[in-house]
Amino acid sequence: QVQLVESGGGLVQAGGSLRLSCVASGRIVSVNAMGWYRQVAGKQRELVATITSGGTTNYADSVKGRFTVSRDNAKNTQYLQMNSLKPEDTAVYYCNANVETIVFGFSRIENYWGQGTQVTVSS
Repeated sequence: QVQLVESGGGLVQAGGSLRLSCVASGRIVSVNAMGWYRQVAGKQRELVATITSGGTTNYADSVKGRFTVSRDNAKNTQYLQMNSLKPEDTAVYYCNANVETIVFGFSRIENYWGQGTQVTVSS
């Protein structure tokens, strides 16, 4: 079984910074693409940023220039550095990853989600 555990959320004033972390653990062969998504109550979950195992990144237009996604493949960990935070960034942030495991001797890649971490930006 694979688990994704996020940390680093909290309350910050507008213009401030936070750094989220997400660690993948379990019987992992490799972690492929990873990403961050966010969701506001009553709205659809939306993409924030993604990063491939090779380090290629992609960002939502709303966070370009303010957020930076990175990863440490040796630690199966990804990070989201969030700067110049705005009240509209307030949401639950979720970690997502495509993880390869071995099940009954066969390689399998499945998509996993973390439990989410709350980020609140006050004006």
